[in-house]
Amino acid sequence: MPKRTLQGVVVSDKQDKTVIVRVERRFAHPVMGKVVRRSNRFHAHDETNQYSVGDLVWIEEHKPISKLKRWAVIRGEKRAQSEAPSESNSEKRSSKKKKGAAKPAAGKSDTAAAKAN
Repeated sequence: MPKRTLQGVVVSDKQDKTVIVRVERRFAHPVMGKVVRRSNRFHAHDETNQYSVGDLVWIEEHKPISKLKRWAVIRGEKRAQSEAPSESNSEKRSSKKKKGAAKPAAGKSDTAAAKAN
C-alpha cells in the first residue's frame, strides 16, 4: 500500500526536530451542499529544523517516531518574507487618531452637550 502524502502549512516549530502542520480539506456538506473547510493538525518530523511557521510543506506517512509523530516532512516551500520591516503593534496604535466628538466643555454634562447638538 502506498504511503499517504498530504500538503499543509506549518503552524508551530517550537519543538526540536518537530513541526506541527495544519492540513485543510474541503468538501461539500452532505445536506446543505455548501463547501465546508475542515482541518487537522499533524506532528511531523523535521530532521534539520529548516521549516518555520507559515511555510508550505508536504508530509508523508512514516513509522511511529514518538508518541504523536507518525509523519515526516518530505519537502517544502519557504514563505516569502516581506521586503519592508513592518511597524510594531504599539506604533500602529499610537499613530491612529481617535475618532468621535470632542469632549464637552467643563461646565456642561454629557446630556446637556447632546441636547445642544
